[in-house]
Amino acid sequence: MKLNLKNYQEALQGISIIEVSGESCANCLSLLPILHRIVEARKDCVLHHLEASSETMELIKLFKVEAVPTILIMDYCEVYARCRGYQPSEILEVWIDAKIQELKNIKKRDINV
Repeated sequence: MKLNLKNYQEALQGISIIEVSGESCANCLSLLPILHRIVEARKDCVLHHLEASSETMELIKLFKVEAVPTILIMDYCEVYARCRGYQPSEILEVWIDAKIQELKNIKKRDINV
């Protein structure tokens, strides 16, 4: 789903991965299919796309994105982790796995407290 200021709170339910990119960014275009493949193999998160433009600038500022490509791991509307720049598939997959597991462990601990 393409995010904007009007739909992001409704769209970001549970664990989400947001791919923030720019229209003419070569690294963004290279990263998108890799990210789609990684997230499609998971059942515990949803992928969203946020295109950097004048229409989405307020949301980009809200998420404190300073460069593209940026990948955000979100828990509802809160940024849990971020990765800037192009990452090879293997590294990106390991990073996503680790961060989502950390987030799940935190949530599990909070429930047991």
